[in-house]
Amino acid sequence: MPYVETSPGVQLFFEDWGQGQPVVFLHGWPLNHKMFEYQVNQLGNHYRCILIDRRGFGMSDKPWEGYDYDTLADDLNAVFEALDLQDITLVGFSQGGGEAIRYMSRFQGARVSKLVLLGAAAPHMLKTDDFPDGIDKSMFDEMIENSLQDRAAFIEDFSKKFFGVSLLNNPVSSKLADWFHGLAMQASPKATVDNILTFSQADLRADLASIQVPTLIIHGTSDQVVPYEISGQLLAENIAGSQLIPYEGAPHGFFYTEWPRLNQDLLDFLAVPVVTSSTVPSGTTW
Repeated sequence: MPYVETSPGVQLFFEDWGQGQPVVFLHGWPLNHKMFEYQVNQLGNHYRCILIDRRGFGMSDKPWEGYDYDTLADDLNAVFEALDLQDITLVGFSQGGGEAIRYMSRFQGARVSKLVLLGAAAPHMLKTDDFPDGIDKSMFDEMIENSLQDRAAFIEDFSKKFFGVSLLNNPVSSKLADWFHGLAMQASPKATVDNILTFSQADLRADLASIQVPTLIIHGTSDQVVPYEISGQLLAENIAGSQLIPYEGAPHGFFYTEWPRLNQDLLDFLAVPVVTSSTVPSGTTW
């Protein structure tokens, strides 16, 4: 089975499908690489799709520690080097978006030619004195407590918010919800909690200036997990030349609820040739 050792005693699982320019997918919390099934089935016909399980999730090793963004970015760099990837389009969903941003800052965007942030849990989630629009710490504390007390029940409840399920709207089947639950329960309990701390406490605002590649941002305007106003909208305002596509009324889990549209938007973005900064007139957007 395909694994890369990223640090002593830690091996990450990946799948490598298709041929051509590499597109690397970074999954969200608390899922794993299989969440991108609806994207890879189509994009794999045109591109080399590489899907990685973050440490602690899916089929990767589950160490006791190492769930901070710096370590996760180092893991990612180790995979890129082991596979000798170049000209990467890096696609990060939710926490995967935060991981991608830290990689771009920590490694100066090495090997990456395009960036896609899908419902990214970034740049700053936690309500603080200098970020009053963030999410109150008590909500993250409750997530951790519920995960520790009954992780299975917590994941079931969380999936409803994730997909925007309500009395009047149920965009996913019971079997799809079961699938989501099964993916999430493959994570280690320790990684589940530690990654809540990571994405809730991280401040990636200063990292955004390091992003110098064409960047596509897609975010659901009805996202109940990562609010559009503090993420997608704020990222677009602070990543130079980025393109923002709001999905009106879409929930956090739009990789499934809006998958045909998302796939087309990804294919359109991937098809645009990358030009160097020296050939781009001042004020041009990607």
